Order: sequence, then structure tokens, then C-alpha cells
Amino acid sequence: MSNPDAPPVIIRPLAANDREDWNRLWTAYLAFYETRLASVVYDTAFERLLSSGSGEFQGLIAEQDGKPVGLAHFLFHRLLWSVEDTCFLMDLYVDPACRGGGVGRALVEAVHAEAKADGIPVTYWTTQETNYKGRMLYDQIATRMPFLVYEKTD
Repeated sequence: MSNPDAPPVIIRPLAANDREDWNRLWTAYLAFYETRLASVVYDTAFERLLSSGSGEFQGLIAEQDGKPVGLAHFLFHRLLWSVEDTCFLMDLYVDPACRGGGVGRALVEAVHAEAKADGIPVTYWTTQETNYKGRMLYDQIATRMPFLVYEKTD
């Protein structure tokens, strides 16, 4: 449930001058998932997010009181089970001090609105089973699917 006393949430596209705040937010997001990445990956990811090329990830920043407090990265991609493309919400993060103020919900809704504006009817994402706080929001705004994720690395 949102905090009615929280400042308004502004969602806007990621910009080149967001690099420092984006680094801070993405580092915290990765730490939540117990992941660290090399600086070259940060550089490449930020460059891709700003490229606006077809098939590239896009980024949004959430602000409260003029300060970046959350981010979302998403990708439109083709699907073979549908004529329409689909939207994958790859990363979603809200500064812990700002949780409960509607930032996460606003980011998900903004990503989905971007998808719908592009003719894409579905936005999907994954999370860890143990992400209880995030899942409390997701259970309110989306349908949990019965799929499991597998990853092969060798």
C-alpha cells in the first residue's frame, strides 16, 4: 500500500547526466541479488540504455523531491506465440528509504504504459522467490505465472 504522505513520484527517461545516480541505484539493485559486475559492464549497460537503438534496453528513473530514487530497465522483443511484441522488465529497484511510497508501482506502470503505447499488450518480469517485499507489490498489480527459470552456463 502506498504512503499517502510520500512526495509525488516523477518518472522520466534515463539521461546521460544520470550516470552517477544510476550507478548508485544499479549497484544497490545488484547487491540485493548478491551480484557484482566489472566497471566495463556498467559502461556497456549505460551506453546501451542511452542508445535508443531498435532492440536495445531502455531505462526510466523515478524521482521524489528532485532526487533519483528508483530505476527500471526494460526491453521490447519479438515473440513467436503472438503477432505483437512483448516487454521484458529486466531490472526494477527502489531505494529502501522510499519504499511504500508508490515508486515501484509507478515504475512498473510507466514501463507498461511505454509498452502499450508501442502496441505491446504484455509486460513481464521475474524475481527471486525470496523477494517477499517486491512480490507483495507484484501480486497486487500482475498475475503470477507458473513458469520456472533455468539457466545453462557451460
